[in-house]
Amino acid sequence: MDTLLLVLVCGGGYLIAYHTYGRFLAKKIFKLDKNVVVPSVELADGIDYVPTRKGIIFGHHYTSIAGTGPIVGPAIGIIWGWLPAVLWVFLGCIFMGAVHDFGTLVVSMRNQGKSISEIAAKYINKRVRFIFFAIVFLSLTLVIAVFGVVIAAVFTIFPESVLPVWLQIPIAVVLGWAVYKKSANVTLATAVAVAAMYATILLGAYLETTRPGLLAMPEHWLLPATGMWTVILLIYAWIASTLPVTTLLQPRDYINAWQLFIAMGLLGVGITVAAFSGVLPLAAPAINRSLPADAPPIWPFMFVVIACGAISGFHSLVASGTSPKQVSSESDSLFVGYGSMLMEGALAVLVIVSVAAGIAMAYKTADGRVLSGLEAWQAHYSSWAGAQGLGSKLAAFVTGAANITNTVHLPQIIGTAVMGVFVASFAGTTLDTAVRIQRYVIGELASDLKLGFLSNRWSATSFAVITAAALAFCTGANGKGAMKLWPLFGTANQLLAALALLVITIYLKRKGRWKFMVTAVPCLIMLVITNWAMVKNEAIFIGQKNWLLAGVGAGIFILALWMTVEAVITFTANKPSQQVSMVKDDGLRLL
Repeated sequence: MDTLLLVLVCGGGYLIAYHTYGRFLAKKIFKLDKNVVVPSVELADGIDYVPTRKGIIFGHHYTSIAGTGPIVGPAIGIIWGWLPAVLWVFLGCIFMGAVHDFGTLVVSMRNQGKSISEIAAKYINKRVRFIFFAIVFLSLTLVIAVFGVVIAAVFTIFPESVLPVWLQIPIAVVLGWAVYKKSANVTLATAVAVAAMYATILLGAYLETTRPGLLAMPEHWLLPATGMWTVILLIYAWIASTLPVTTLLQPRDYINAWQLFIAMGLLGVGITVAAFSGVLPLAAPAINRSLPADAPPIWPFMFVVIACGAISGFHSLVASGTSPKQVSSESDSLFVGYGSMLMEGALAVLVIVSVAAGIAMAYKTADGRVLSGLEAWQAHYSSWAGAQGLGSKLAAFVTGAANITNTVHLPQIIGTAVMGVFVASFAGTTLDTAVRIQRYVIGELASDLKLGFLSNRWSATSFAVITAAALAFCTGANGKGAMKLWPLFGTANQLLAALALLVITIYLKRKGRWKFMVTAVPCLIMLVITNWAMVKNEAIFIGQKNWLLAGVGAGIFILALWMTVEAVITFTANKPSQQVSMVKDDGLRLL
């Protein structure tokens, strides 16, 4: 019952937070106005700027910010104990992550849907545009290059997910065509699309059961399996990024959101049944006092490892990238920005339960033994390296989730297929969105620098994909080159969140004397924690004589410090001329 109580308290807390703190932010801090002309209407072009129903854009935004982040982070972070992981996910999400996402979305909407780097240039100075661009470009290039490997790994671990993930593409295209071209009933079209998606999941599970290995990529073809998948996925991402957003990206994310809701519903029902049956205790320790010798200390690393679900800088790129160009009313931004982050926090809580309790129901070791209880949990988290590996993270969640759904008599193979496709699909949405956002960022900077040849969507997308491919294949044909820099992503990502909060704080400072405190406090916390983690990582890299990570990490640290100094100078200046420029920056909003 402790497990069920934990889920109910967190779920109820998120609901209360939305209707109290969320509405306070909307009414008192950002003062949302449903009558203001938003970018999706003002700049509508049918490609990127498209007014979209609140439910559909929520689905797109949610799946774009989530990806595999709220799965892999908590699946590692629980090694310090389930209690600190839950507290960070719960409190961090409400007072930091959701504020960060919501604030970025609103400020971007009030600046023609521009990226956070362009917004930083407006509210701080033009120099920081290039600082922010460098950090954003590196982060997105890493995401694009690595997620090809991530999805390839998911396909290898869960081959039953290959067919359903690729068949989602024609299903999404037909859904977008039916809704936007034929004005089909959205509810009916959604039901048909989701049913078709689950039919493909059943088909994938059946094929993997009856013909194992049929869907796997051959290891010895033109490239190794991971390299081949990376090439295919980058080609797909180029196509998806250049198509109108309503053709593929938006409808695919929308049906993936329904996939998530159903998966969360299955987990919720399974947890309830298992809790009342007395078979779902929290096997993981509340606070793990017997950490593996190679595990880093909880301070500050848990707050970097568990990003999505609490706060993540990548969200600011989505909230100032694809989403502000589609939200059809300022009033919708509360649901889309704040609400979707709370939903991600709820997913992170379910992941924590899956790896804290679900994995303890039955865990099969490499030598064929089946363990349960604390022994099962300790077997999986016996070392930091074991907890940290991608396969280990995904396996911990999928195994635990499949055990939980098995309590409602969902066959293990079906439960594994549902969760495996869920993970692969979300990784795919992250890849799609990251390429499109990178295209926006490159196009905006090219326009500012009068580089017309690089500002159109085809050339900007090509540059984004080619640079990611160069990083992916810089060490060989397996496409894993970006893994060389991946250890930097955690701190770079959280640093990006701190810098985005810094920009929003300066925006709010010009709105009133105290409003900026809702973002200034989270910003200060994130700056301290992230810089602390970066310094400790630098010491580790130097000690290992890993000069590549040490050099790139030091460069990011210096750029961030420079931008922070520029922002503090702007924050304390408070020149009258800045107040005048705010009216211009907010476009059609009258202050």
